[in-house]
Amino acid sequence: QLQLVESGGGLVQPGGSLRLSCAAVGYTLNYYRIGWFRQAPGKEREGVSCISGSDSTTYYAESVKGRFTISRDNAKRTVYLQMNRLTPEDTAVYFCAAVLRPINMCYVRESDYIYWGQGTQVTVSS
Repeated sequence: QLQLVESGGGLVQPGGSLRLSCAAVGYTLNYYRIGWFRQAPGKEREGVSCISGSDSTTYYAESVKGRFTISRDNAKRTVYLQMNRLTPEDTAVYFCAAVLRPINMCYVRESDYIYWGQGTQVTVSS
């Protein structure tokens, strides 16, 4: 069974950057759609970004568009989320998720995703 491990979270000042990693354990990520989700305290989990399983089509939520960049390195079995110009509103636990979908589109609909990581905390505070 595919296992995902997130890393790269931490404490950063407003305006700073972090790069999150989502690594697959024991399996290739080829043809998997990968999504990044986040959950802030007291709020529902929301979709942030995704990358398709075939041609690397990407999607970004409006709240992060222009600041976050998702990318994948299939050879390293890793998907990255580069987060720039962070604000306190970005504070949340960030999760990556995967589903086998070798098609040229992606969505951040939670119910589409089968495999989930354990999450990594991102705190943006001065």
